[in-house]
Amino acid sequence: MWNHEQLTSLGLRTLIVNDWVKLAGNVRLKIYGQLTCSSGKRMKKGNRVFFKNEREAVELGFRPCGHCLPHHYQIWKKLFGS
Repeated sequence: MWNHEQLTSLGLRTLIVNDWVKLAGNVRLKIYGQLTCSSGKRMKKGNRVFFKNEREAVELGFRPCGHCLPHHYQIWKKLFGS
């Protein structure tokens, strides 16, 4: 997991281009989603983290975004939601 505040623009771009970053998440809300998610683009840089893959996000306790990953979110909600 990479914290956005610890990355330069060039460093982040390099991670994305080389497929080392596939997802972004909100560290405060513990939600992960696609890099193109409109909800994710609105979050503060200090709350944003990046993941190699979905497995990493889930292992760190993050849940799928209901906007950009609705199918994954519905499965999560059935298994873990209230």
